[in-house]
Amino acid sequence: MLARFKTLSVNRFTFITALFYVCIFNIPLFGIIRKGIEKQPDVDPIFIATMPLFLAFALSFVFSLFTVKYLVKPFFIILTLLSSSVFFAAYQYNVVFDYGMIENTFQTNHAEALMYVNYASIMNMLLTGILPAYLIYKADIQYQPFFKELLHKVLFMLAMLAGLGIIAFFYFQDYAAFGRNNDELKRYIVPTYFIGAASKYINVHYLQTPIEYQPLGLDAKNVSANPNGKPNLLVLVVGETARSMSYQYYGYDKPTNAHTQDQGLIVFKDTSSCGTATAVSLPCMFSRMGREDYDSRRAYAQDTAVDVLNHGGIKVQWFDNDSGCKGVCDQVENISIDLNSDPELCTGQYCFDQVLLNKLDETLATAERKDTVIVLHVIGSHGPTYFLRYPPEHRKFTPDCQRSDIQNCSPDELMNTYDNTILYTDYIISEVVKKLQNQQDKFDPAMLYLSDHGESLGEKGMYLHGAPYSIAPIEQTSIPMLAWVSEDFSKDNHLDMACLAEHAAKGGFSHDNLFDSLLGLMNVKTEVYQPKLDIFASCRG
Repeated sequence: MLARFKTLSVNRFTFITALFYVCIFNIPLFGIIRKGIEKQPDVDPIFIATMPLFLAFALSFVFSLFTVKYLVKPFFIILTLLSSSVFFAAYQYNVVFDYGMIENTFQTNHAEALMYVNYASIMNMLLTGILPAYLIYKADIQYQPFFKELLHKVLFMLAMLAGLGIIAFFYFQDYAAFGRNNDELKRYIVPTYFIGAASKYINVHYLQTPIEYQPLGLDAKNVSANPNGKPNLLVLVVGETARSMSYQYYGYDKPTNAHTQDQGLIVFKDTSSCGTATAVSLPCMFSRMGREDYDSRRAYAQDTAVDVLNHGGIKVQWFDNDSGCKGVCDQVENISIDLNSDPELCTGQYCFDQVLLNKLDETLATAERKDTVIVLHVIGSHGPTYFLRYPPEHRKFTPDCQRSDIQNCSPDELMNTYDNTILYTDYIISEVVKKLQNQQDKFDPAMLYLSDHGESLGEKGMYLHGAPYSIAPIEQTSIPMLAWVSEDFSKDNHLDMACLAEHAAKGGFSHDNLFDSLLGLMNVKTEVYQPKLDIFASCRG
């Protein structure tokens, strides 16, 4: 009897594996179903009861396609390990692995990946990944002669289809209506959704014929003519994971902008991001395409805003303390901060953003007297290890969350540690402004800051970022955008500052405005420039 229990037929192995995926890896899916039921209280309880069966039948049918001798064990071991990670992200943080998140994952570096390793993630991998993978490895799967095995598999698959057909016969309209009202359901099905997204990413980036590269703005010309003879200097600070609702400037009730509040920054209200993850937002915000027509494959095959500035004779430098520029800065001077470069500010795994201030000092000390754009890509509020984003002396809001499994911190602790990152970024911005003020004898300086996307901190059960844009909460898409403009810059570039402050207060901005705003600020004229998207154009005399 025990021997029979240990020995599994292929079909029994398939069905048991499918049940495991339904009962464990799809727990987040049933959480979404529960929310859907709460919105639709008159739903038939028998229909709801069929959902686990429907999913088990469907997965069993799909899994049968891969239960081939010599393939079955390595395939399901790898699939189970991957599904374990996806399940943990969805269960703990409500993160969905769609195409954008897959793209972000592929572009995550080693140091960034380690930030997600904690006790909870290790235990999850042990219990739902490694242990089941070991049991799959040890399973005694018995194979019959080829044609007999094939017949049994076909009959099994037909039985699964019959089960699906019977459920659909009685509840097709219910499934259709419930699915329309809860479109996000399909994104939580493990493993089909993340496998589909990963397959699409691999196809787009590795299997399709590369798109011919398209230069943009080769006609670009710098038409600035500052009467005082000083060149323009713009420092663009690109933030990471900063959301506007945690900014004092946007109505937040904590002093998260204490460092810049007396520096006369202009606050652009109601600004939205192009995506909810760096791998999407960063190339999108510098591309000629807007969010609605953005295509990552085309974006990587054409010039960016910094390339057009470079074509126009503007000196462009990119300094990165985050996860890289995602191709945006590949054709201009760029430096990624060495994580061992400063023993006081770097640990070998990360650097505090103050390291960029030192790099800015070095650059300004030897800067050419020509129109220049310097991009500082900060690590800002990158989670989940928010507590590693600010030095101890900038730990102003306490108690904070001194751990990476942020879901186990209290709401106040989590909010405090995130707010510390915002306040620290505000300090970085204030120091950039001070350094630019000290350059006014040589340059007409200005500063522009905006974040790549926002962050969820437990609202509606969601953490971190990367949600599909169609269902992303405002916490992940509403971002801060700030500007500081020196008196000489505004005067020599004919900017009406009162007009700009009034225009900024009206709101309605997005990453779509960045491309043309950069060209406009630096007086670069080209056929690809669209004045209607330049947020400074209406206030330029």
